[in-house]
Amino acid sequence: MINDKRLTVVLPAYNAEATLRRTYDEVPKDLVDDLILVDDHSRDATLDLARELGIFALRHPQNRGYGGNQKTCYQAALARGADIVVMLHPDYQYTPKLIRAMASMIAEDEFDVVLGSRILGVGALAGGMPTYKYLANRALTATQNLLVGHKLSEYHTGYRAWSRKVLETLPLLHNSDDFVFDNQMLAQAIYHGFRIGEVSCPTRYFAEASSINFRRSLVYGLGVLATSARFRLQRLGVTRSPIFTPDGSGRIPAGITLDEVLAQLGTE
Repeated sequence: MINDKRLTVVLPAYNAEATLRRTYDEVPKDLVDDLILVDDHSRDATLDLARELGIFALRHPQNRGYGGNQKTCYQAALARGADIVVMLHPDYQYTPKLIRAMASMIAEDEFDVVLGSRILGVGALAGGMPTYKYLANRALTATQNLLVGHKLSEYHTGYRAWSRKVLETLPLLHNSDDFVFDNQMLAQAIYHGFRIGEVSCPTRYFAEASSINFRRSLVYGLGVLATSARFRLQRLGVTRSPIFTPDGSGRIPAGITLDEVLAQLGTE
């Protein structure tokens, strides 16, 4: 618990056997009430290792993509009573040692969303971020800040903390099942006026850390631009997009139970 709020860490996993134990070992067990791993039909022993470590683990019967994995993560977290949810990649690219700081910023009711930014500070390139990814990150972030009328150092980090209210409000189920889910979710949080904070996060790029290739990065970048354009057009009243229209659809059902989550998976 942190400030009487139940803290859950979710781990969207795909072929994370080689790095899961290192990630788990650094999670602050004295603070975290619940660890949930969703295995997106890995080809390795990610699921077996998670259960060996005592992590509550679910498995998709087929690969649903990074965004589809997060949808299951957040539904399971709410079903198991989370008040604050930190998404941590189990590939050890982001340090679990920041969980305490990120969760505290929400627990103290200063922010609704907290991001672990690799761009704050000067360590992104030194930590191994490829130059083309760094430049693309900076260009996309500048464009998004302009289009959505906000100011963040990075929109593309995979290290995020959310309050329960955010997860119950955003129409997450309308979002993509692919990598652009991250960007859509953050744009939705801005659209709904949630308070967003950032902390500086060290960058880690190494052989076992997951990373999308140039082609997938290009597809992601185009999706980011499309999301920002839809945001701006909706704000101008030109179009209406399901991911920004606050009509109640696309939300995780209120009072969702774990049995309902398991029924959706139809799996272990």
